[in-house]
Amino acid sequence: MTGLRAVVVVPARDEEQRIGACVRALGAQRGVGADAYEVVVVLDQCSDRTRAAAEAAAAEVATAVRVVMSPVAGVGAARRHGMELACARLLGAGRLDGLIATTDADTLVAPDWLAAQLALADRGAEAIGGAIELVAEDARNLAAATLARREARAEQRLRAVRAADRDAEHHYFSGASMAVTARTYRAVGGIEARAALEDEAFESRLVAAGVRIARSSAVRVTTAARTDGRAARGLARDLELGEWLSRRRYDGRAFHARELLGRKGEATISVVLPARDCADTVERVLATAVMPFAESGLVDQVLVVDGASRDATVARAARAGAEVHGEDDLLPELGPALGKGDAMWRALSVADGDIVVFMDADTADPHPAHLLGLLGPLLGDPAVHFVKAAFERPFRTATGAVHPNEGGRVTELMARPLLNLHFPALAGFAQPLAGETAARRELLRAVPFAAGYGVEVGLLIDGLHAVGLDGLAESRVGTRQNRHQPLRDLGPMAFAVLCAVERRAGRDPATAPTPQGLVQPWVAGAVRDVPVEERPPLRDVPVGAAR
Repeated sequence: MTGLRAVVVVPARDEEQRIGACVRALGAQRGVGADAYEVVVVLDQCSDRTRAAAEAAAAEVATAVRVVMSPVAGVGAARRHGMELACARLLGAGRLDGLIATTDADTLVAPDWLAAQLALADRGAEAIGGAIELVAEDARNLAAATLARREARAEQRLRAVRAADRDAEHHYFSGASMAVTARTYRAVGGIEARAALEDEAFESRLVAAGVRIARSSAVRVTTAARTDGRAARGLARDLELGEWLSRRRYDGRAFHARELLGRKGEATISVVLPARDCADTVERVLATAVMPFAESGLVDQVLVVDGASRDATVARAARAGAEVHGEDDLLPELGPALGKGDAMWRALSVADGDIVVFMDADTADPHPAHLLGLLGPLLGDPAVHFVKAAFERPFRTATGAVHPNEGGRVTELMARPLLNLHFPALAGFAQPLAGETAARRELLRAVPFAAGYGVEVGLLIDGLHAVGLDGLAESRVGTRQNRHQPLRDLGPMAFAVLCAVERRAGRDPATAPTPQGLVQPWVAGAVRDVPVEERPPLRDVPVGAAR
């Protein structure tokens, strides 16, 4: 049978450097006539010369190439728009078994890519996934650990696929290489216009409808191993995270004070400990992990910001040699401090170091690595702007029994799931709520601070926006034993974390939920007032107030 047999859809956003090669590869298909298929390039809100590059490449090939605009932003919307056009074109031509195929603008299809898919369709395949390889030159620039991580994930997915289909030759069904017949596409309701991972959602839709996906290694593409992809999720984001895990996770215990002092140069360092009722621990934290480095000249300023402690916190901090400030005494014209985050923000008005380190005052087992591990990445690489500590978090029961990895309940039950959902680039941080953080002062003055317990996750997200993932680092500094809160006391902390993330998740403020306090139904009429306010970037505060 002759005539139109397939339409290939290529969504593209700001791909002027790559779209030409993609179109030329599609135009050079072997084993299928130039009049047997068409190509639709769907522009996704491009701000560069992608259209011109696509049209120039189209003029070089015999295949019909259309360049259209997506009416809605996003790769999922662009892919859906193109696939809907393709479906209408095939159905209009009476080709219910014609293929709607799709690839990506940064991908090169094999010369027999389309012919191999049409051959599978002739044998009854309704949906086809192609094997995906990384461009070899790109892959050589990736860390070995990144590639190993990708291979391990591929093996895991292949096992899951073969549990349902023993004949699957690979696990892929991706936007870089997937196809369905027009009949099947229409029967399952088409592909969803998702912001990302529209291909995975489409796969789930096909499986739910009982459509078998032919995963054949005869269908092959190579795709760019890039870490700057346009979509919020997908291969580029996975590779970016893999590179971060291999480059920006440090062993904080490997840094030594003498070495860091030699790297310090003209930089100045301030250490800040927010404290409230920490008389049992603050003096030991200072004596063990901070003051020896002030004496050696590595640390220039040590501040304890006290939150109206009712015990001997102030006296013991002063006895250890720290400069002590009441949180309400800093920027007093703003009224009483609203929480831990507000105390940290106010501390920036008196912390004058080029690097500011925040450490917790309630650590029961302080160690010099808690400070040195935070300073090491900043003093060793000017591209690092923000460092967060990571600890092993055991849980010690009232009887003294220790359970490994059972601490950090708010992290595991609230912060980590939220970051994976809204900010997957930060999914590699082991302790996103760790109180031990160090950053360059200009960054800290340029971002807002959540007033309460949302401050840590808020700083992490705002740091990502300000300096990118590669500007953030994590330093593993051993084990930390904190005071463990009763479960019902963790609710307000989790609520503050939730509010901080929601505020940064891009929701329209006009329709976003407004927090009113946390209802505690076990006490009649009780509502816990949880600080969720935000302090603006300190650099935006009038000079008089900031002083």
